[in-house]
Amino acid sequence: MKMTREDVYEKLNEIFRDVFDDEDITVNDATTADDIEDWDSLEHINLVVAVEKCFGIKFTMGEVTGMKNVGEMADIILGRAG
Repeated sequence: MKMTREDVYEKLNEIFRDVFDDEDITVNDATTADDIEDWDSLEHINLVVAVEKCFGIKFTMGEVTGMKNVGEMADIILGRAG
């Protein structure tokens, strides 16, 4: 069964809440690091690793550095997930 964008966001919200230890975080396509107080370069790496583990994918270095917002992350996940 193909994963929907809603499925991706359900998991992403769990990952973000876990990584940033904040149950009130809800991400959407437009969410960026500026929107989340603790989202710095170190947490970005933790986040990427958690997302890769959860979805069973690997981002390229170009993707990691090129993502402008959570929507772009979701697009990559949907492109790779089965």
